Amino acid sequence: MTGFWVLIEESAGQADRAWWIERRLAARTPAEIVEFDIAFTAARRRAETWTVWAAGYRIMSGLCSADGFWYFLPWLVGLGRDSFDRVVADPDALADVPQVRRLAGLKMDRWTDDDWPEWEALNYVSRQAYDTVTGENEGIIDALRALHHEYPEDPAPTGDEWDFDDEAEMGRRLPRLSALFPTRR
Repeated sequence: MTGFWVLIEESAGQADRAWWIERRLAARTPAEIVEFDIAFTAARRRAETWTVWAAGYRIMSGLCSADGFWYFLPWLVGLGRDSFDRVVADPDALADVPQVRRLAGLKMDRWTDDDWPEWEALNYVSRQAYDTVTGENEGIIDALRALHHEYPEDPAPTGDEWDFDDEAEMGRRLPRLSALFPTRR
């Protein structure tokens, strides 16, 4: 969809980003909403690697289960295209992201809900906008299947699986994040 990244980046200044995107999508055709969902899924799949998961795991001191990773991925998308592309190419580049650097300076019990690197609500904006436009409950799932696309609901990371609690391996694969987040806090 032309405009996927534009909507993501324009939403950055909004108080309720997911609602803002949903409202913009609800003003479009069902086909355009499906295109947005396909673009979102494609972006998420690009980032869905074991090393990106490990980066989230490290930042969140081990509190990044499969569900946590599923919510971390939209947060990465929400950083915008440039940051997202850098992180997909090199997950350790998260060490340069201002939001991550800020978290490194705080104890986890001081993180606000807005601080947590997750954005679960983005997972549902296209479904909700499609429902609003068509009146069909979860009709986007059938629309995606008709185009031979799925509506994924769980992560399926690619690459080599490895033990995120292995400090030597974490330090080798994500040295800068390991330095920023040296141990569980």
